Amino acid sequence: MLEPVYVFNFNNMKYFDELKKAMSLLADNPKTLFIGQAVEYEGTGLFESIKHIPQNKKMELPVAEYFQSGLANGIAIEGGIIPISIFPRWNFLLMATDQIVNHLDKFITMSEGRCTPKVIIRVAVGSEYPIDPQCQHKGNFSSAFRSMCKTIDIIELNEPEEIVPAYLKALNREDGRSTILVEFADYSKKK
Repeated sequence: MLEPVYVFNFNNMKYFDELKKAMSLLADNPKTLFIGQAVEYEGTGLFESIKHIPQNKKMELPVAEYFQSGLANGIAIEGGIIPISIFPRWNFLLMATDQIVNHLDKFITMSEGRCTPKVIIRVAVGSEYPIDPQCQHKGNFSSAFRSMCKTIDIIELNEPEEIVPAYLKALNREDGRSTILVEFADYSKKK
């Protein structure tokens, strides 16, 4: 039996269109900065949704997830800039867990509400089609992070119509909370 063939056509994908629209809305805010690997240069599937963003709104980083998350935390603590920290896969974000769980999530508590940095973390559950990358590239650790984080919202974006409102909520929130927005790579091809 032949496996189904998936044609990747960005022009007919509502999920992808909504991601691109959300990224444009984030980029329109003068306080935002997109940071991560493959934000200025091709290399991951998430790049396609931000390649139209002006270069001065992007900071390309090496593959150093712990550093990336620490940098996002520092930028947010300094204030004035809202980092959008992009991790192409949950499995890669695991390398940044300490900075997210033990630092970003705890700043508000440790400072008794005086330090409320806002970071928007964009992460994807890896695609299984057309090629299954195996278990080390398609994990979804949303539940685990929900159990570890008390002040960070983890929002899974299952439907196209959820995307823009969720990103706008993350951008405009004033409650001192950061947000992890979880995308599903295969939905960009199916929904």
